Amino acid sequence: MDLKFYLGLFLRRLPWLIVFAAVGAVLGVAVALSQQAIYSARSTLIVESEQIPGDLAESTVQTGEIEALQIIQQRILSRSVLLELANRLEIYANVEDADTMSADAKVDDLRQRISIRTQGGGRQGEATIVTVSFDAASPALTAQVVNEIVTLILQENVRMRTSVATQTLDFFTQEVERLEQQLSAVSARILEFQENNLQSLPDSLEFRRTQQAAMQERLLQLEREENSLRERRRQLVTLFEETGETEFTRQQQANANLSPQQSRLVELQNEYAQLSGVLSDTNPRLTVLRNRISAIEASLPESGDQGDGSNGQPSLFDVQLADIDTQIDYIEEQSTAIEQQMEELSQTIQATPSNAVTLGSLEREYQNLQAQYNEAVSNRARADMGNTIETLSKGRRITVVEQAVRPTSPSSPNRPLIATAGLGVGLMAGIGLILLLEILNAAIRRPQDLQNALGIDTIATIPYIQTREEVRNRRVRLAGLAIVLLVGCPAALWYVDQNIAPLQPVFESISERVENALNL
Repeated sequence: MDLKFYLGLFLRRLPWLIVFAAVGAVLGVAVALSQQAIYSARSTLIVESEQIPGDLAESTVQTGEIEALQIIQQRILSRSVLLELANRLEIYANVEDADTMSADAKVDDLRQRISIRTQGGGRQGEATIVTVSFDAASPALTAQVVNEIVTLILQENVRMRTSVATQTLDFFTQEVERLEQQLSAVSARILEFQENNLQSLPDSLEFRRTQQAAMQERLLQLEREENSLRERRRQLVTLFEETGETEFTRQQQANANLSPQQSRLVELQNEYAQLSGVLSDTNPRLTVLRNRISAIEASLPESGDQGDGSNGQPSLFDVQLADIDTQIDYIEEQSTAIEQQMEELSQTIQATPSNAVTLGSLEREYQNLQAQYNEAVSNRARADMGNTIETLSKGRRITVVEQAVRPTSPSSPNRPLIATAGLGVGLMAGIGLILLLEILNAAIRRPQDLQNALGIDTIATIPYIQTREEVRNRRVRLAGLAIVLLVGCPAALWYVDQNIAPLQPVFESISERVENALNL
């Protein structure tokens, strides 16, 4: 490689490189100076964990930290919130084309200038840090907007958590009320069913079966008594038909038709007979009895036969038959009543299995509702506790670590970087032009080129000798070109910016792309 040749070639093309580097540097400085100073304010927030241990009282808001922050960010960056923020803080009051800006343009511009970044929170025990920043031409406005966004974040976090806790409490309150109504309805159905089937419920089945057995035994006893009375009546009728009297009439004939005085006389005589066997005749009690007997006998009139039924009074036989018939009728009435009761008991016993199934279904429904009700009451208590925790801000919360303050120096543009980038672009353009000129230049400039072109071996070569006039003309051309590039390019850019189209957006786009490329 002929280093001397390439070094000489580079030195000959060096003025072009210097011109392009100078032009690039001038353009870079011009772009850097034309950029408007942008200030950026920043505030730092942190997500704190629950203030009350979860094993003692747990909040009902189960939204994760990152998820909650994403929800809050989307709500704050919504169209309505951003437009309200822009109007309230007069963000576009000092912008020249603010009146012609559409609402969509303002929203897009604010979304680009507002930055809400979340760091950490991905691992257990790692704190979640939130950084909020805003870019604007006014340093006071940047701090004001950032602090307002921080306030919105805090308010939205409290509103979202309390809203979730309140909605949870309202849901379980409504659920408890609904289950209470269902429990009342099922209780009323159970009570109505029990009242309508009071005699055929399963809990009294054994009692009714015992009662049925007792009635059956009583019915058999009544049947035996009825048979005994009928047999006695038959014997009484047979004896009366054969003898004309009965054993009872024999014993009671004398007293069947006695008057009260006569009955009393018989009682006193019987008592006297009993006491005379054990007392002496001089006993005062026997004396009193004798006097009373004598008095009653003196007062009684003379009378003939009594108790034969001839005076129109019923005979003793008829009385006995009537008494037996009355007892038989009474037994028959009792038997009929018992049979009716047994029939009713039998019907209730037969209806008991189906009633047991229906009642069991109602009771199971009631028990299921009761279990749901108990669980709902427990959940409502937890929701009430969680709502209290969120109302008192004892749950997970976002606090401000560092408030935004008014910046003292602009954060962008980076003028030294832009100027350096312009110089670098000029150098690359100059190098590229030199390489292009050398590639396109086919002239013979060294012996090696002559040998390659003619295919001969050279003995000696005489270089081209420039005259002073040619050197001077060449230098004049280069100086004129440099002046044109250094003066004409800025003048052309100024004319385009003032009369054709503003170049500020173009410079900002180029600067942003350069910064992004350098950051990568």
